[in-house]
Amino acid sequence: MKKNILLTMLLLMATMAFAACTGKKSTLQKDAAVQTDTFKIKSGKEIVFTAIKHGSIRITFDGREIEVDPVRGLKPTTDYSAYPKADYIFVTHEHFDHCDTAAIHQLEKPTTVIITNANCAKIIGKGKVMHNGDHLQLADDIRVDAVSAYNTTPGKEKYHPKGRDNGFILTLDGFRVYISGDTEDIPEMRNIKNIDVAFLSTNQPFTMTPEQTPAPPRSSSPRCSGRGQIL
Repeated sequence: MKKNILLTMLLLMATMAFAACTGKKSTLQKDAAVQTDTFKIKSGKEIVFTAIKHGSIRITFDGREIEVDPVRGLKPTTDYSAYPKADYIFVTHEHFDHCDTAAIHQLEKPTTVIITNANCAKIIGKGKVMHNGDHLQLADDIRVDAVSAYNTTPGKEKYHPKGRDNGFILTLDGFRVYISGDTEDIPEMRNIKNIDVAFLSTNQPFTMTPEQTPAPPRSSSPRCSGRGQIL
């Protein structure tokens, strides 16, 4: 994958390594597991990434709130009632540490759009269902592509079977964000191009080892493999 930044989300402790990769200033929140970074993209709009914990990510883009896999109960617990209401909520798959209906209800407003897989839509009772390979244009400047996320190691396929779960590529006014979901280093990942920021899962024994996380090609662009960046 061609990337400017490769950012690893550890699914026991979320970390954002933007500062180490880019030299940009990051703001550490009161909770040491929560860290944010702000990017101004070519159009002049700003994107703020907040790594909350595990697979939970908050993205603020041009005044809109995007939440990925919001979960309250995992330590440190998160009170989403204190967060702004979400315009979009993405849920990668139905495991309890990614699909939390209570957190979703805390973030919902009447116009919130929930994007997920078929099993999560049944659990939540609503949602736009996406399958691997589907595309949605959510706004003039927001597009989402659902991509594969699954296990390949013999004996681990039961955790995340092929075709059930999603990873997501968010294109925010041309700025491309890859959210891998729970997956191993699958062949389909090699076809994902022109990613600006990537969140990759490294939670053993269910997903990738740090050594399996794909490294970007050598280039003059700042990048980070995520290895050695556990905060």
